[in-house]
Amino acid sequence: MTTSLFDLYKIGVGPSSSHTMGPMRASRSFARDLVSCGSIGRVARVQVELYGSLALTGLGHATDRAVLLGLAGHEPATIDPAAIESTVGQIRSSKRIAFEGAHSIPFDEAADLIFHRDIMFPPGAKMEHPNGMRFTAFDASGNKVEQRTFFSTGGGFIAEDIPANSTQRIEINEGSVEVPFRFHSAAELLATAQANELTISQLMLENECALARTSTDRAPVEVVREGIDRIWQTMKDCTARGIAAQGILPGGLNVRRRAHQLAARLEEREARGLRGDALAPLDWVTVYAMAVNEENAAGGRVVTAPTNGAAGVVPAVAHYYERFVSESDHEGIVCFFLTSAAIGILYKENASISGAEVGCQGEVGVACSMAAAGLTAALGGDNEQVEHAAEIAMEHNLGMTCDPVGGLVQIPCIERNAMGAAKAVQASRIALHESGEHKVSLDQVIRTMYLTGLDMQSRYKETSLAGLALNRIQC
Repeated sequence: MTTSLFDLYKIGVGPSSSHTMGPMRASRSFARDLVSCGSIGRVARVQVELYGSLALTGLGHATDRAVLLGLAGHEPATIDPAAIESTVGQIRSSKRIAFEGAHSIPFDEAADLIFHRDIMFPPGAKMEHPNGMRFTAFDASGNKVEQRTFFSTGGGFIAEDIPANSTQRIEINEGSVEVPFRFHSAAELLATAQANELTISQLMLENECALARTSTDRAPVEVVREGIDRIWQTMKDCTARGIAAQGILPGGLNVRRRAHQLAARLEEREARGLRGDALAPLDWVTVYAMAVNEENAAGGRVVTAPTNGAAGVVPAVAHYYERFVSESDHEGIVCFFLTSAAIGILYKENASISGAEVGCQGEVGVACSMAAAGLTAALGGDNEQVEHAAEIAMEHNLGMTCDPVGGLVQIPCIERNAMGAAKAVQASRIALHESGEHKVSLDQVIRTMYLTGLDMQSRYKETSLAGLALNRIQC
């Protein structure tokens, strides 16, 4: 276990963690290192090349804007979404980028940002992932000053390709801090928790405290709990903005925001005392999930959970717990996030959370599994029931493709989050009525998901070359 809760739950901006946040972080890394190593003074031009899914759906996912912002020194976690439009506009009008906000270099987007829509992987790269990008800096004579290749591996995670004279790939997001309870599989997670008489959330808290201890002099448990509170508050703020907002989402599909109107209808029914519908809480789950993903589609502030495309599932289920479970409390929310993160780590480290690599089963499917596990733990389920809930949730998302219409994170992404959240609630309820014994383990379903994703044709993995993205035109 090398991934932290705070790696999975990252604060950033929409519409995509792999196509927006990842490229922004890679661009920032390239620009920052040029400045820090003193090479920037020799640089007269920078060229950025995008491959695979980044090239095919990058315009719809705002990859072009992310690259410009990253080179200019901006990070997804700190950039003001309201300032993005003007910042990008200034770069495009001047055709110059101030690297790290100081070293101004010409940048002609038409010539210097290249979408290789017919090439899946950067030539010569040793790593193969469909979200590749290559950065090359040239001097005034056209000689290469620096060249680096990155891959956006899902959820805002990035990795640098193996240099020719190196034996290992640089993982940008992973550390080597020793944690007290390492686990590499669900079986090991359950066994370790049982041996130490811990719940999964307690085990995760101990690990997160060990990670926090290396970066602060404050009490680690306070740092971790405050971090979880910050994530949850950011999710709640995003949900509230999504419910309040009206109008048409950007991108050209003219998709109407629906969360506001649905919330208004539900509130009107409640005001009139019409409470006879026992399934009305699921309507609110739909509101919460759609509100978050409408904000994401609009480029607003969101939290990867574990990705932007699936950002609505976890907060929707957390809202469900907080609002509709009479025994809910703050400890339950903390337990929810710690437990869901443990499940997300298993997918991140043993399979994939990238829609471009394994389809939407790796995004909404993983989010559904995480949310089901978190809800089960918050409701008092034991470790075996948590594992069962996570397994059920993924089992019924297996094979789900990623085929966004127009390359935008809107159709079917927004509704798909609502469906994923509802599935998570149902998976939790099934698991809580069982003893925890079941035929298919979480490890088996994670492996199945990954192999299914590898078997899936690339046309159905965030390329917009098949499925709804293609056939919607004919309907």
